[in-house]
Amino acid sequence: MSKIKIVAATGCPTGIAHTFMAAEALEQAAKKLGVEIKVETHGQVGIENTLTKEEIRQADGVIIAADKDVQAERFVGKPVIDVPVAHAIKDAEKLIQTIIDGKATVYKAKKQESDTTENTASTSGSSIGRQVYKHLMNGVSHMLPFVVGGGVLIAVSFLFGIYSADPNHESYNAFAAMLKNIGGIGFGLMVPILAAYIAESIAKRPGLVVGFIGGMIAYTGGAGFLGGIVAGFIGGYIILLLGKLLSGLPKSLEGLKAIFLYPVLGIFLVGTLMTFLVNPMTTINEAMMDFLSGFQDANPILLGLIVGSMSAFDMGGPVNKAAYVTGTALLSEGNFYFMAGVSAACITPPLVTAFAVLFFKKYFNQSERNAGLVNFILGSTHITEGAIPFAAKNPIVVIPILMIASSISAILTYLFGVQVPAPHGGFLVLPVVTGAVQWLIAILSGSLAGAFLYGLYKKREAQKERSAEIAA
Repeated sequence: MSKIKIVAATGCPTGIAHTFMAAEALEQAAKKLGVEIKVETHGQVGIENTLTKEEIRQADGVIIAADKDVQAERFVGKPVIDVPVAHAIKDAEKLIQTIIDGKATVYKAKKQESDTTENTASTSGSSIGRQVYKHLMNGVSHMLPFVVGGGVLIAVSFLFGIYSADPNHESYNAFAAMLKNIGGIGFGLMVPILAAYIAESIAKRPGLVVGFIGGMIAYTGGAGFLGGIVAGFIGGYIILLLGKLLSGLPKSLEGLKAIFLYPVLGIFLVGTLMTFLVNPMTTINEAMMDFLSGFQDANPILLGLIVGSMSAFDMGGPVNKAAYVTGTALLSEGNFYFMAGVSAACITPPLVTAFAVLFFKKYFNQSERNAGLVNFILGSTHITEGAIPFAAKNPIVVIPILMIASSISAILTYLFGVQVPAPHGGFLVLPVVTGAVQWLIAILSGSLAGAFLYGLYKKREAQKERSAEIAA
């Protein structure tokens, strides 16, 4: 009897950790269950280990573990399991067993016009909320490199002085001004790219140009990232609507639709709508920024508690991303305080596990010790996902510990008034952090507190196991 063949596609918004952790978990589970699997990863560097048409055709089932668009239309007619990427990390064996047992739902095609004559797919089992989230995260995934690249260059320019890019100031430096200008261009593309790839996730290639134009209108009009999100969804669904309205045209005009009708009508419609929406969206955006800034000054403890809890709750998931995206949006408005707390809260969870393994070594097995020590590197570079394998073993206990630790780090960061002008990088951006020593103290305080709590929990569990063995 031949082995069951499974193909899979994994992808997370950042394309850094979850994507590859899920792939590794699926590969290990497949080996354990005696199943043949090939996993395609949609990481930040692009698509790797690409699935061929023949491999998909021969597959007995498909696992989509992604929070972004992974071109699911390829799997029409195949038994498919479509879950968030975190599910593959925690329940890889269960997902594969579902395929083995023949309980996966067949992916069905839905007639939908796009820039080609091919049908696209719809996930019959996916909720509307999950689809909206995947569209949003597709935009965030493509936006992040612009935010990180541009933000770090702007941050580096501050090494020459906070006013070094101002030609009228005595500290003016031409190289610093160039860095800030280049970084500013990258940052300026954040909103249009966000909108473009939300629309692209909804309507494929025809949505790209419409979303980009809507995003540019939102950016130039001051509507910020909220305006970009609205523009992306409006643009994408405008293209879907046009596809239905133009479905009666002859097949010979398919090329005309893609190159002429979709962009011209789509840009006109999204431009008209966004022109009317940009002013109220700008008002909402400014009100939100003012609210968060005022909150930061009036009650930094409560703000730190909220930011810390959000960042550690799902470590790279939608709640974590809500805090992170808000931080990057505020960075573009010149607010460097909010991101300082977000970064501290994201750095803390992996450091908690690393210090716990270091100080309570005998209560962890060898694989946990190895993973914990690696988390010193992951945490120091702002990769929160390193803590997931530890949290997955007992989320009811471990996640609250991580939330407490991240909240301590964020609260202290806000109380110290630390400013972090870069959206990513962890301790690599310490040279450009205002209040770098205080920031380190805040993060280490939260991390050590969490490590102590986590270590005590592991010690208690070990004592319970020994007592049970003695009683037996």
